[in-house]
Amino acid sequence: MKLSHLILWLFLIGLSTKSSAINPERYVVNLASAENFPLASNGKIASVLVSKNDFSGVLRVAGHLENDLFKVTDLHSKRINSISEATDFVIIIGTLGKSEIIDQLAKEGKIDANQLKGKWEKFTTQIVENPFNGIKKALVIAGSDKRGTIYGIYDLSSQIGVSPWYFWADVPVKKQSDLHVLPGVHTQEEPKVKYRGIFINDEAPALSGWAFENYGGFNAKFYDKVFELILRMKGNYLWPSMWGRMFYVDDPQNAVLADEYGIVMGTSHHEPLTRAHAEWAKLGKGKWDFNTNSENLISFWKDGMKRIGNTETIVTVGMRGDGDEPMTQGTAIGLLENIVKTQRDIIKEVTKKPIEETPQMWALYKEVQEYYDKGMRVPDDITLLLCDDNWGNIRKLPELDAKPRKGGYGIYYHYDYVGGPRNYKWINTNQIERTWEQMDLAYQYGVDKIWIVNVGDIKPMEFPIEFFLDMAWNPEKFNAGNLDQYYVQWAKENFGGQNADEIAAILKLYTKYNARRKPELLQEKTYSITNYKEAENIVAAYKKLVQEADQINDELQPEYKDAFYQLVLFPVLASSNLNELYVSTAKNQLYASQGRASANSYAKQVKELFEKDSLLTNYYHTKLANGKWNHMMSQTHIGYTSWQEPKNNVIPKTQLIELPNKSEAGIAIEGSESWWPNSKEEIVLPTFNSLENKTFYVDLFNRGTKPFDFKITTKSDWVVVSKLKGKIDEEERILVDIDWKKVPKGDLKSQFTITAYKQKFVVNVIAKNIKLTGIEGFVESNGIIAIDAQNYSKAIDGNLIKWTTILNIGKTASGVTLKPSNFQSIIVSEQSPRLEYEVHFFSKGNVKVQAYFSPTINFSIRDGLKYGIGFDSEVPQIMNLNQDNSDKNWNASVADNIKIITSSHTIENSGHHILKMYGVDPALVLQKIVIETESGQLLKSYLGPPESFKTK
Repeated sequence: MKLSHLILWLFLIGLSTKSSAINPERYVVNLASAENFPLASNGKIASVLVSKNDFSGVLRVAGHLENDLFKVTDLHSKRINSISEATDFVIIIGTLGKSEIIDQLAKEGKIDANQLKGKWEKFTTQIVENPFNGIKKALVIAGSDKRGTIYGIYDLSSQIGVSPWYFWADVPVKKQSDLHVLPGVHTQEEPKVKYRGIFINDEAPALSGWAFENYGGFNAKFYDKVFELILRMKGNYLWPSMWGRMFYVDDPQNAVLADEYGIVMGTSHHEPLTRAHAEWAKLGKGKWDFNTNSENLISFWKDGMKRIGNTETIVTVGMRGDGDEPMTQGTAIGLLENIVKTQRDIIKEVTKKPIEETPQMWALYKEVQEYYDKGMRVPDDITLLLCDDNWGNIRKLPELDAKPRKGGYGIYYHYDYVGGPRNYKWINTNQIERTWEQMDLAYQYGVDKIWIVNVGDIKPMEFPIEFFLDMAWNPEKFNAGNLDQYYVQWAKENFGGQNADEIAAILKLYTKYNARRKPELLQEKTYSITNYKEAENIVAAYKKLVQEADQINDELQPEYKDAFYQLVLFPVLASSNLNELYVSTAKNQLYASQGRASANSYAKQVKELFEKDSLLTNYYHTKLANGKWNHMMSQTHIGYTSWQEPKNNVIPKTQLIELPNKSEAGIAIEGSESWWPNSKEEIVLPTFNSLENKTFYVDLFNRGTKPFDFKITTKSDWVVVSKLKGKIDEEERILVDIDWKKVPKGDLKSQFTITAYKQKFVVNVIAKNIKLTGIEGFVESNGIIAIDAQNYSKAIDGNLIKWTTILNIGKTASGVTLKPSNFQSIIVSEQSPRLEYEVHFFSKGNVKVQAYFSPTINFSIRDGLKYGIGFDSEVPQIMNLNQDNSDKNWNASVADNIKIITSSHTIENSGHHILKMYGVDPALVLQKIVIETESGQLLKSYLGPPESFKTK
């Protein structure tokens, strides 16, 4: 077939020639052909044939497929259990070695058993002509094992348009009357990561309130929904709810159902030998102390191992203190080694199997990593579960030259956390770009046995959960260049192809904005309301997302609105509202100190926004999906004063001021918290620059109750103000601009005068009309040069490593890093990989360069992750990202979600220079560079100054 004909054929059957991040291969189409298999066609639907001898979980999930087919087609599939019942077109489902039907097909060579034998969780889906007498054509879904078959079934469900989130986010199923499977062997091969799962944690009051209201608790009815969700996303592993919960005790059917589904169970880092923490409080005897109470602990652990029987479990070994705390002060290595040895003796005694046949893991969580760092080792068959810092930054990875371990390595990652510097569990704040960057790093360092992520209440982490599990199946299919596509594909899958690009853009931006600072950490002082228009830009950006999300919501088909509210609209509305709440609080507090009449208006606005937060939550709980999700958004998030949450949301403090019954004028300017006539300093606006062509503002405000008139006169005709006269009730912002066509080249000064109710304010203007000749790169303005890292002038790559831009990662624009990440430290030389940034200074002398990095932790045995920096031919300074590894510094870097390293340099002459950033160690993600000259004044802000002008 000619290529042009092939493309036309693909177009006609509705199959995209592009692969999808979620479904790498689209094999269900709506057009019939002689080669295709008719799942549903002309009002008829294929029967489902499954051997009764197959796993009960396969039989259960085959029923899910039948339900899914009915949701899509309104046709009921007939379930049959023997070949003799089958006619015409049949879906045959089964596990190799368990289903006699599949085994017979393999024996007769109608499916290739070699593709499945000995494989882990693999499935093949293919059309077989005339498989048995009386059957014209079969669609055969065959699995290498129980989960392989189940994944094959759910993969077909996904192909016909059933989202994993059909229940958990009310994603509707699009009706289709014709479904046809394309020929070929369809498979997603084996997963690259063996165990891929989620941890339900910090689940009170949201998920727990919902579970008790709907199911009476965390019982098998509840977990039925959880197990199905995990498997639909091709996960296989769960740490169950554990805040006062006991998976095996609360409902003995929990474990039975997990085993039926094929879910591998585990327990968290401080719950050894399958015993939930709450079990010790209820059933344990004595203290949780192996030194003084080993006999009772051994008995307790033995009962845990007896209880699990032959079910698939990864057994947690080791021991921490009672209640997610350190076991001892300091590191008692001998004690912990003895505990692990005792636990392994218990496992061997109870299972009566060689110890290495029972999967085990030791979590190097928090203080436990110190045991490992100080030399403690466990037997080779135990998986070392490495961890992040609870904030998405991996703490430890195996060395590149480490000896392979039979048990391998895993990662415990966080989307939700209770602890310092602040809980975060209300809303999704996770950028998939950062998750990809860190988990790609882990995978490149050989971490492929366990990937598990703390997901809090499950909702509202739907999007990053699916990304995590998709990536875990095959990390090699994800790269910095296709993360954008993932957003779009996910939007298509969950909203029926409607507004996919627009929804993807909103998902990308709201998670970026929320990741800048967790909502629980926000306060009135987070964003500057005087410098760089920062706070106003933050509020405006969120409001733009609200406007776009509202517009999409208006356009969506009605059945998609509940899903859209949960997955997109609510997080945008709630996050926008919260940010505006704190900015309004900041304005109230500053304006009250200045005596502005508008301070009282902002106090009122704070009350309204606080109430709006509760109304949004109330809608989510009582109106959305007819009240289905009551309790689910009840995590408190306003009014934190320490790491732990307040019992209820607390409105920020505001101040009402008493205004005199008269007119009284005051002014304030951009870049200053001072106000006049209170300040005795000259009023000087920031310097205008012809290249940037920015405006600056003057706020003219009333400090009394009576309005007053004002007028503005300018000394020079090139000074332009947005309003020359008017009346002030509360306040008005006057924008000041320069008509550069009227300004001579060079540095000029002028003034304008504001006359307002018996007072005159003289405002000084400094303008710099720059001659572009000979200027290259980023240009100094107000003594500052700010650069977004991806806008380098030149990138010099290494032999095997390349500078890679990760679009959208971080707080402002994007990030740049060296990939792949599995390289040893580089000695800086002229041949080193480096980024070059051309800059132009108007001044000379000492400068400070602030390099903004993602808050990556030193995951190696080096003394820190390093980079080199220098101007022109300067000998590079070697800077250590992790020089200060104090708790105080870590708290600041994760709270701010940035790490800023400052180096000092001397610029001998003004004019053109090249800043060079040298790669030394892997995993440093550079986001931004800010250069401050001696004459500059870097104004306080959260995001740093906006990017400087750059010549083309």
